[in-house]
Amino acid sequence: MAGETLRSHLDLLLLATLSEAPAHGYAIIDALRARSGGRFDLPEGTVYPALHRLEQLGLLASHWSAETPRPRRVYALTPAGQAALRGRRHDWDTFVSAMAGVLDRPAPGDRSNPSADSGRGRPPADGHVGRPSADTAGGGDPAAGERHARP
Repeated sequence: MAGETLRSHLDLLLLATLSEAPAHGYAIIDALRARSGGRFDLPEGTVYPALHRLEQLGLLASHWSAETPRPRRVYALTPAGQAALRGRRHDWDTFVSAMAGVLDRPAPGDRSNPSADSGRGRPPADGHVGRPSADTAGGGDPAAGERHARP
């Protein structure tokens, strides 16, 4: 995934990852990589500044853990972080729905899905599209239709 696109959603990814359980930076990086099938293999230089920024905003809290041989800073969502995650998930769902409406929608006039364009560009009820047929061009008189039909 392009870096610019990912950067704009990094906060949401971090908040969502920490919604399951508190974790230290390397565990967050590993979880993002695992949960994305390797697509989000983020460097520490991207993740740690974002974690610090989210902590400064009051969305995360951290403490030093001595549960491992080497002390690690463990991050957890605050109540404000949980609220922010709910709001950002809602925004994301709205965005995805809007994008799907644009990207997955057949082009206007595509007859493979008649409901795609809400009736705009549908063929007339008689089923004819384009030039009038010989039997309808002159008001139903086949001879008139032949006179007015274009080559």
